[in-house]
Amino acid sequence: NIFFLHLDKKQMRKKSIHACQSTDKDVIKEAPAENLMTNLSNAYASDLLPSKEGEDLTKCFLLRVVNILLHYIEKTFDVKSKILDFHHPHQLLEGLDGFDLELSDHPESLEQLLVDCTDTLKYGVKTGHPRYFNQLSSGLDVIGLAGEWLTATANTNMFTYEIAPVFTVMETVLLKKMCEIIGWRETEADGIFSPGGSISNLYGILVARYKQYPEIKARGMAVLPCIVLFVSEQGHYSIKKAAATLGIGTDNVIEVKCDERGKMIPAELEKNILQAQRKGQTPFCVVATAGSTVFGAFDPLHDIADICEIHRLWMHVDAAWGGGLLLSRKHSYKLSGIERADSVTWNPHKLMGVPLQCSALLTREKGLLGACNQMQAEYLFQPDKVYNINFDTGDKTVQCGRHVDVFKLWLMWKAKGTYGFEVQIDRYMELAKYFYKVLKKKDNFKLVFDAEPEFTNVCFWYFPPRLKHIPKSFERDQELQKIAPKIKAQMIVEGTVMLSYQPCGDKVNFFRMVFSNPATRQTDVDYLIDEIQRLGKDL
Repeated sequence: NIFFLHLDKKQMRKKSIHACQSTDKDVIKEAPAENLMTNLSNAYASDLLPSKEGEDLTKCFLLRVVNILLHYIEKTFDVKSKILDFHHPHQLLEGLDGFDLELSDHPESLEQLLVDCTDTLKYGVKTGHPRYFNQLSSGLDVIGLAGEWLTATANTNMFTYEIAPVFTVMETVLLKKMCEIIGWRETEADGIFSPGGSISNLYGILVARYKQYPEIKARGMAVLPCIVLFVSEQGHYSIKKAAATLGIGTDNVIEVKCDERGKMIPAELEKNILQAQRKGQTPFCVVATAGSTVFGAFDPLHDIADICEIHRLWMHVDAAWGGGLLLSRKHSYKLSGIERADSVTWNPHKLMGVPLQCSALLTREKGLLGACNQMQAEYLFQPDKVYNINFDTGDKTVQCGRHVDVFKLWLMWKAKGTYGFEVQIDRYMELAKYFYKVLKKKDNFKLVFDAEPEFTNVCFWYFPPRLKHIPKSFERDQELQKIAPKIKAQMIVEGTVMLSYQPCGDKVNFFRMVFSNPATRQTDVDYLIDEIQRLGKDL
């Protein structure tokens, strides 16, 4: 019986392969994914490579996966398609039309896996959709996507040159390029790619502390005085998170007042430093922001650098969002002074549009990352290797295993050139300016800042007719607070647009529009305005 079952399975697999081969030419065309799945109902993952004779079936399966992806990409860029088919968490957990998230003890067929791939995309969010404005990282770059596919296929680790020879050298090339763009041309700078801007900021603070107190590495926080660091009140929450993680404590992160546009006030920073010293605290680091998350504000970097030099403090610049602006000859002046920083966070997965994740921590002084983090594990970092062990970068990181985040960026830079990134970024700035000008003319919209946007962030309120002429008061603000969440909820349910909102200080909920999606056009901006009015007019 086992013999005949084996024969039957083998024959079915041959039928599947034959059916697949007969449609190979159609796979890269527009054949619907569901029509191409029906031939794999009797084939399983165990039949794929490295299984003997699994080559044809593997090719067939992967071609169908590619077909699913191509169909999804086509839909992503279609403005008429929904950004998402929204369901509540409990609905996904209960199962939807055969899409079951529960895990089985027994293998399921390749056909079912393809259905699951299709459904996973179906019920997710199309972050590359031209009308997706929800996060600072949006858009879908096809070259970057190809880079991610190749990276996953290579499936290697970034800790040594031995197992990632091309990728580790690529990282060196990219870090050098980014350091030169920052303005560190005369020094041999350093850096590392990390899992996101929050981790890059953590590295910046970690290195800042090590530079001042190298004994921390062996002896711990007990040997240190009460150290404090400073960040603007509009700085990213990851700074406090890093302080909590590193044992510094969130109470020892001192928030510095900002002006009306969200920029750190240098006089306030100076005052806070002196106050901390009088209390017996020891300042060691200032975190400046270049492109704040909500308002898109750029702190006055030269003024902050002057203060850091006077008080001998490490200057870290969180340019996760705004770093890409360095590629624009027209707008890079907004980061003037970044060349005086000791460390910088820069996320190419934001303004530059590289697929998630891609973040770099850059340091002006070479060797600090290694000295701070190295543990010299003998099974990885042997000193007597056949090649130059300076390319074994794993000991510069807190991680051991590290994903290859560099190839997609390198490939996109090859495809666009520095000037291609510049054109893309300048267009975002123009769209922000256009959006601002349109809103300024509409009496049912009010800008949070009545001035031309400094970055691609545009913050605004929508006033339904019933609130439009009511004078500002606590009662009116209580009603206005409810408007953005209600409009956003309707947007999500209908799947037409995605846009974020938040309160900030004494400002009740307002919308935050950000431009970082290469698919967005002026028509999409006009659509957003019309959609807000359609959904909000009766609120």
